[in-house]
Amino acid sequence: MDPSHTITLFMSFGLLGVGCLAVAEKFIPLFPSYVLLMLLGLTIPDGTMLAMTIMATSLGSVIGAIGWYRIGRALGSQRVEGLVTRYGKYVFLRTSLYHQLTDAYRGNHFWVTLIGQTLPVVRIYLALPAGVLRLEPRAFVAAAAIGTVIWNMPFLTLGYALRGSGHDPVGIGFWVAAALIAIEAAIILGLRLYKRLIASPRSARPHAVAAPVPAEEFA
Repeated sequence: MDPSHTITLFMSFGLLGVGCLAVAEKFIPLFPSYVLLMLLGLTIPDGTMLAMTIMATSLGSVIGAIGWYRIGRALGSQRVEGLVTRYGKYVFLRTSLYHQLTDAYRGNHFWVTLIGQTLPVVRIYLALPAGVLRLEPRAFVAAAAIGTVIWNMPFLTLGYALRGSGHDPVGIGFWVAAALIAIEAAIILGLRLYKRLIASPRSARPHAVAAPVPAEEFA
């Protein structure tokens, strides 16, 4: 089905349809989310509707993430891995990617979830291992909501700004997504280097040598 026709169909139901479209995008990744958001932005008539659309799509995306979280929590590790191994390739979820997402949660759960919501493909399936690992639900939802707004807002706003300009929204959306990912990678790399610079002086600092005890102390 043509993405523009799909958007038109959901848009006929107003903001409810927009929210449902955002939920569906989490389960049926037929086209990249930045394409969906850019095309959706082109249909927004005014600034008020832009703000409401950002809220509706963000709420829908979070509901979709909660759905994946509940699936992972209900099925457990073994059954989820079995399903991913057997059927994951049909929905762009390779077994290796699932393991990488699971391993990512060895770090800070909140930041992994937040950043994961701003990465293509990862933003769809990261909630699955989060449910399997039974992460704290409230922190997961909060991080997913913040990350979703960070991802949705630029593409919807850019699509809204490009109305009638004649520019290709898909091509522009691709470069915006690439720029966001590059910025995130630079921030993560910078934080890692900063932590290493702070830790290195401490590790290089010589241990204090105990002063010799004067002979008089033993007299």
